[in-house]
Amino acid sequence: MKKSILALAFLSTMVLAACDRPSTVVVPTTPVAVPGPAGATGATGATGGSGATGATGSTGYTGATGNAGATGATGSTGYTGATGDTGATGKAGDGTTVIVMPAASGAK
Repeated sequence: MKKSILALAFLSTMVLAACDRPSTVVVPTTPVAVPGPAGATGATGATGGSGATGATGSTGYTGATGNAGATGATGSTGYTGATGDTGATGKAGDGTTVIVMPAASGAK
């Protein structure tokens, strides 16, 4: 009986080894991280430095010519001038008399 059990074990091994079973590759699963409770808030960061000064702008255009001003007020009347010297007496005539006749009333 010892030999029959031994023969049976050997025969079973051969039969099972003859079966064509694909080999199974076991791939370990990657553990999924489970988030824990939130931590304390971090300190406030330092204030950044000032930015660089911008470039100077270009010169603007010349403005339009303005409107003409209003006419000024008329000046006041000037003072009366000084009276001139009296003229010299004229020379005597040579005896000719000129008579100016009035115009005729019916003349056209």
